[in-house]
Amino acid sequence: MTSLRSKGSFLKFYSWLPLIILFISVFNEFDFNYLNLDYFSFNFPFILIFFFTLKDFKNFDYILVFIAGLFNDTVVGLPLGVSSLSYILICIATSYFRNITIRPNPIKDWFYFLFVVSLINSINYSILTLFFSFNLVLMSYLVNTFFTFLFYIIFVSIFKFYLKTLND
Repeated sequence: MTSLRSKGSFLKFYSWLPLIILFISVFNEFDFNYLNLDYFSFNFPFILIFFFTLKDFKNFDYILVFIAGLFNDTVVGLPLGVSSLSYILICIATSYFRNITIRPNPIKDWFYFLFVVSLINSINYSILTLFFSFNLVLMSYLVNTFFTFLFYIIFVSIFKFYLKTLND
């Protein structure tokens, strides 16, 4: 079997795939309105940023994450910098968690992710309602936090497979 190391330019593209997927996900702000599901949403960029910051992925640059947040604000229609602040706070919290962890444990990571997403969503809700007078429904933030927490485990297995293929 041919390894990715012998592929050259394909390896470069493949190693930058998480950032490419991050930018695609913020440009393509998808939702499930066409399925008539009232209470279903999750935040894929939070999962992606948390995982690859936790694994200290070399091509996952924080400046590019910040820029992705600016693009997300533009696409969604939020005040400029709110998503960037959220993404950078996830990077800071995750890098702190990575540095204090002696033995990585997927269950601890999962619950720390719940804490971080809950904190970030509450900060977003507070900023948007207090400073920008947005009329937001708190239930949508709670549902988003719940489903983002549930989908984290599914995407972690996919991302671990990606890292395994990249390192082989």
